[in-house]
Amino acid sequence: MATAAIFSSLRRRRSPSLEAFLAPVDLTQVALLQTLAAVSSELISCFSDKPFFFQRRNSRSLIRKIEIFLVMLEYLRDSGSRSMPNLPSTAILCFKELYLLLYRSKILLDYCAQSSKLWLLLQNHSISGHFHDLNQEISTLLDVFPINDVGLSDDVREQVELLQKHARKAKLYVDKSDENLRLRFFSFLNEFDNGRIPNHVDLRLFFVERLGIRDAKSCRSEIEFLEEQIVNHEGDIEPTACVLNGFVAITRYCRFLLFGFEEDEVQLPSRKQKKPRKGLITREIADTFVTIPKDFCCPISLDLMTDPVIISTGQTYDRSSIVRWLEEGHCTCPKTGQMLIHTRLVPNRALRNLIMQWCTAHSVPYDPPEAADAPAESFAEALPIKAATEANRATTTLLVQHLANGSQGAQAIAAREIRLLAKTGKKNRAFIAEAGAIPHLCKLLSSSNPVAQENSVTAMLNLSIYDKNKSLIMDEDGCLRSIVEVLRLGLTTEARENAAATLFSLSAVHDYKKRIADQGGAIEALAGLLRVGTPRGKKDAVTALFNLSTHSDNYARMIEVGAVTALVGALGNEGVAEEAAGALALIVRQPIGAEAVGKEEMAVAGLITMMRCGTARGKENANASLHFGGLGVGYAFAGNSTPPNRDPRFTDDVSMPMSISVQVL
Repeated sequence: MATAAIFSSLRRRRSPSLEAFLAPVDLTQVALLQTLAAVSSELISCFSDKPFFFQRRNSRSLIRKIEIFLVMLEYLRDSGSRSMPNLPSTAILCFKELYLLLYRSKILLDYCAQSSKLWLLLQNHSISGHFHDLNQEISTLLDVFPINDVGLSDDVREQVELLQKHARKAKLYVDKSDENLRLRFFSFLNEFDNGRIPNHVDLRLFFVERLGIRDAKSCRSEIEFLEEQIVNHEGDIEPTACVLNGFVAITRYCRFLLFGFEEDEVQLPSRKQKKPRKGLITREIADTFVTIPKDFCCPISLDLMTDPVIISTGQTYDRSSIVRWLEEGHCTCPKTGQMLIHTRLVPNRALRNLIMQWCTAHSVPYDPPEAADAPAESFAEALPIKAATEANRATTTLLVQHLANGSQGAQAIAAREIRLLAKTGKKNRAFIAEAGAIPHLCKLLSSSNPVAQENSVTAMLNLSIYDKNKSLIMDEDGCLRSIVEVLRLGLTTEARENAAATLFSLSAVHDYKKRIADQGGAIEALAGLLRVGTPRGKKDAVTALFNLSTHSDNYARMIEVGAVTALVGALGNEGVAEEAAGALALIVRQPIGAEAVGKEEMAVAGLITMMRCGTARGKENANASLHFGGLGVGYAFAGNSTPPNRDPRFTDDVSMPMSISVQVL
């Protein structure tokens, strides 16, 4: 399983020339020898001068073995060109096996050459084991190979026999100095786990002197590689994802402790920069030609579920997606918005069996995790280890110090890192606020630096997901006003969108809905974003307006500044129509709202269209709007301003849109 993980990881990393290694077809004797000699020569030229930082001895030993194979292959190839007799069938089989061994050797050498230093250190035992396995297979191949029957010269045969002798005696080799470094890395984890911050000198000696990580850029590369391993983590690979989170947190702390905050690579994050997660090539090809049934896809990731689990609301999600959702601090069901009674995850075995049957029928690869049938577990078991929390806390202290007193560039970097830290875990969000980050982020909202502004408003959004932080943000003097100013006049599109999402998050508290609506320019800016924003911007705007419309005191303001007009216009936009209809269904409950909607020329037509073609929830909201506003609309057209009392049967007809949730960024 570990070998498969290495191979799939390298496929994701697109190792160079990997496509050259295809299963050998029925080649002639000479062609087979030529192919093997060419592949061996390429491996030697690629890796003989590579400066392997770890696994140096194992790598050199493997390359030397390939060099001896090349000597033999070139001799046989050249002899074959002089009409040498056919090779024995046993030799042909051994050469085909050698082809596969060369393929695996390339993968392993590529892995050691391309992986991050910290990852290779953590995988020291495992990778040493892979080298030993290859050596054992080479030994077996040479034991079977008919050395005396292929016409080798004395000197070539002597080299091959010597290789055979060494391969038989070879034992697992784990470099002691590398192993000591690995244990030292774990000791830092242990110190943080015990509530102690490791000595600055020890950290510098480890990262800079021993590992050669000498600047912020290389340190960030190490962090990104480890984070990639967490995303693509296999269940049985050591260290576990939780432990890897701890090492990421330690490395992030050292990045700022050792290398400071000045760097020349601060730039706006781009959605296009996000690397798509790559799976196996066969899976990607299968997904190209097969449409996956909707019920088999996770509502969060929209991917085929491999480990479907049921939460307390009865909804089913893929385990990895819902665990990540809960780890981000959410206490609600992503699909229904209901509060979770508990966080136990119950395997949906019936659905998993159906998915497996469908995958088998359509030749789609499906690898359910080995732990899929494990007993239902509490989410607490998936929480990060204490070391990660403590290292992140130490990092936060450094970040807030530079938010307060650093240069403009340092402040932009600190805001970006707080944004990233606040993406996951309510503990992170809690101690970032406790460290005093919110007042400094508030000041950065008015920065003329677009990078600093965008990162600060997005950090504010991520922090606001934790309920206790909502009051800190709202009570901070001028903070709400600054968020609205970013919404109105933000320097980047994403900054304006994230400001809208922040208002939506804050408006989850009923007492704040009126304060947000009364803040000058807030509703106007949301309505403007709903009219002309990007698809994501419109979604952020309509969800915020929906929340604000649940407070009846906001209706007059929403009508006055044109929010109702924007909501009616949004009925024709499939991406936001459901939420727009929900907001209108609330607004028309009041006479003033019913009158305003009745004056909109496209209101009735838009709602009727949704009744015919909308989603089930959208139809419910459109129906409620027509029921509540029908009399009001009629009276408005008739010149009356006050509709009769509404039928109490319709007091709960407005459905909360399914897709409303705060997305961490």
